Amino acid sequence: MIPESEHDVRSRQVRRREELKEDPLKKDFRLFLHVVWKHLGLPVPTPVQLDIAAFMQHGPRRKMIQAFRGVGKTWVYAAFVCWRLYVNPDWKIMVVSATKPYADDFSKFVKRLIHEMPLLQYLAPGKDDRDSNVSFDVGPAKASKDPSVKSVGIFGQLAGSRAHEILADDVESLNNSATEAARERLSEAVKEFDAVLKPGGVVTFLGTPQTAMTMYAKLPERGYNVRIWTARIPKNPDVYNGQLAPFIYRLIEQGWKVDTSTDPDRFSNEDLAERERSYGPAGFALQFMLNTSLNDGMRFPLKLADMITMPLDPNMAPAQLAWSSGIEHMVEGVQVSGLPGDKFYGPMFIGKDFLPYTGAVMAIDPSGRGQDETAYAVVKHLNGMQFLTAAGGLVGGYDDETLDKIVQVAKEQKVNVMLVEGNFGGGMFAKLLMAACKRAQYLVQIDEVTHSKQKEMRMADTIEPILAQHRLVVCSTLINRDFDTATDASYSLFWQLTRLTRDRGCLKHDDRLDALSMAVAYWVEQMSQNSEDAFEKHQEKLRTAEFKKFMKEVKGGIAGRVNMGSIRKKKKGAFAGL
Repeated sequence: MIPESEHDVRSRQVRRREELKEDPLKKDFRLFLHVVWKHLGLPVPTPVQLDIAAFMQHGPRRKMIQAFRGVGKTWVYAAFVCWRLYVNPDWKIMVVSATKPYADDFSKFVKRLIHEMPLLQYLAPGKDDRDSNVSFDVGPAKASKDPSVKSVGIFGQLAGSRAHEILADDVESLNNSATEAARERLSEAVKEFDAVLKPGGVVTFLGTPQTAMTMYAKLPERGYNVRIWTARIPKNPDVYNGQLAPFIYRLIEQGWKVDTSTDPDRFSNEDLAERERSYGPAGFALQFMLNTSLNDGMRFPLKLADMITMPLDPNMAPAQLAWSSGIEHMVEGVQVSGLPGDKFYGPMFIGKDFLPYTGAVMAIDPSGRGQDETAYAVVKHLNGMQFLTAAGGLVGGYDDETLDKIVQVAKEQKVNVMLVEGNFGGGMFAKLLMAACKRAQYLVQIDEVTHSKQKEMRMADTIEPILAQHRLVVCSTLINRDFDTATDASYSLFWQLTRLTRDRGCLKHDDRLDALSMAVAYWVEQMSQNSEDAFEKHQEKLRTAEFKKFMKEVKGGIAGRVNMGSIRKKKKGAFAGL
């Protein structure tokens, strides 16, 4: 066989393009998907896969596809990339993943399909084209500095190339989103897509969110349409905030029962039940139902709903309070910065008697240089309950203005003890605070507190038991003030509280939460000491009672012996007279 010349190859490609103008495969990606699946020896595409394919073709230019694990969304998109090039060989596509090797694997798969499928072989790179596994051209494409397909890692070299379409395939992973700082870095990297994208271009995300803290949760705010396909008919579609695929809603309208497989051709109900037992409830909810609420509930231990929220008097509080989480007690008119579904609730019962607080402590977490705040929290105590009456953060560290404001709040709140984080500054802050108190002629006890335990673990272990027992009462007027004085949400006390995990570095800012933790810990220790004192007093009372009982028995025994002696004497006398 005489090899084709370059001119013959180009001519054949031009003819092929003319033939494709009326090709029905160009009009409907779902038909093309059938052809690819047949080539790969797979069963025909399932209804779920075809619905995802339709959204890929006809969805908005900025979209995200969330589908249950094993549905084959990455394979479908690989076929979609081939279809894009089949329809328009001049289309430029950039594949971005959490790691470059993962992105490279995707582009290799696309290239292999082009070489192996007779339908696509005309797209194979020419001898003068780029032809690596991670950056290649298709033969019919016009000359361009940008490759037809290029794969990069999310933190790799995004700049330098332009693309009509960006596929962000699992750009978020546990490794690059474990902390607030890591998530922010990832979020900033994603913004670079706009610098790469050509006018009128398309961005599609494929992925599975790990928690409600996921970077994916911010995509709707950036104009992305998020669509979710679950493995089963969900019990509560409302938890998906309107992002559940219309396909799932149609199944519900057709009478499909809750927990029925939405893709029975691939996953039977029995199969999904086995996977649920293997993954566990949290893992299954995350990987197959794309519902983060259960996962978040276990990972984020502190909830707004576990507090009691009500207006508080600075001098006294109810002697009795009963917690509630009923919808009728939900607090309105406050900024809710918790995770989805978490709310503030007022008490179910308030006793008639009001008593003065038994003490008030202010905890202070000083800041150094940088973006941290000098944060404070005032917590008061009554009958085993803790009352958060004031909290906030001040920009500044050791300057007189910051110190004077702190002392002013302490005076207004009638604080008895001020606690200062002693790990920072070598005791300098406490000395400066003491001087500020003297200037204000305010007599108060100032103690330094040092810590050796990991901060996140310490804060969680301190606050979680108090919230679990519903012993923390929060002043409702403080909530909006906390939100309004925060430079951004991450500085808010209640934002920090609800995003705390036991992972090191989980929060970008934690100053206000750390101050609250110190104040709560103080009263926990005091209550523990009081309980020990009360137990010791009880034991002493028991010992005293036991001693009195013993002495009574002893005295009774002596008296008894004396009486018996006199009886014997009387008996002897009686006998003598006989």
